[in-house]
Amino acid sequence: MNSIQTEKYFSDKYKLGSPFDLDNDVAYHAWLEHKMDDYPQNIEDIIVEINDPRKLSGVEYKVIRDLLKKTNMAIYAGNTGDDPNKDIPDKLAQQFGLFTPDDNRGADDGITALRVAGDEWRGEYIPYTNKPIHWHTDGYYNTLHNQINALFLHCVSPAASGGENALLDHEIIYIRLRQQNPDYIRVLMQDDVMMIPANISKEGEIIRPDRYGPVFSISAAGDLHMRYTARTRSIEWKQDPLVHEAVALLHDYLHTDSPYIYRGTLQSGQGLISNNVLHDRSGFDEDKEHKRLLYRMRYYQRIANT
Repeated sequence: MNSIQTEKYFSDKYKLGSPFDLDNDVAYHAWLEHKMDDYPQNIEDIIVEINDPRKLSGVEYKVIRDLLKKTNMAIYAGNTGDDPNKDIPDKLAQQFGLFTPDDNRGADDGITALRVAGDEWRGEYIPYTNKPIHWHTDGYYNTLHNQINALFLHCVSPAASGGENALLDHEIIYIRLRQQNPDYIRVLMQDDVMMIPANISKEGEIIRPDRYGPVFSISAAGDLHMRYTARTRSIEWKQDPLVHEAVALLHDYLHTDSPYIYRGTLQSGQGLISNNVLHDRSGFDEDKEHKRLLYRMRYYQRIANT
């Protein structure tokens, strides 16, 4: 499908109704045909070589945007190397219509430095350790009014070894589940299918109460959103046999060698731009010369024009 056909598809995509309406097979199959047409099956196919992330050329922007439309993610490889300037990912995000990152507890003006934190309070949370992180989407524990729709990662320096990410477009797992049994999607869209237990500090302070919500939901603009974590300590699933079947299928797919699961380790000057796709991270080791530092930015808005 050429670029003109792609633009026409996106401008007309809801004339048939929502592809995520389980009672609208016509719209779903039209969307599915476009979705899987020439879908990238190697991580190299979503890496875009660019010059300065702070000032993309028109061609660089279009290549990244078109990848985001297809796969909900792209990896850029820029020329900034191990420059720790936070303006690099911030200016990049602004070019995609994202100006106000989620200023969560670990962030500095919305930009979170992901590094091994030692004995600080951050050390209680896995992203600030060298331990592996299981499959998840960011902000799955947020309120339903503050869902994370876009996620950026920028690598200043990788670890000595490890720290590999696996990435999966959440629309692909939606397709897998719906093709197996549309009722899996129905139950995973229930408002009480997931319960994220409260986050309580060692001192007994309630940092976050219990949170309920769906796995899949549809935004006001008609886009698919997903909340998920594979951490068994961080979630309680609704007691329903169909829910457990759906979650088991989801879990099993994430542990296959599917060509749609991309695996790679970000290097200095590289980064991920995504509409909060599913991802994990392997454990890693550091030495004196190789301390891992990534910047993370999360947004309530989806990336513009994707």
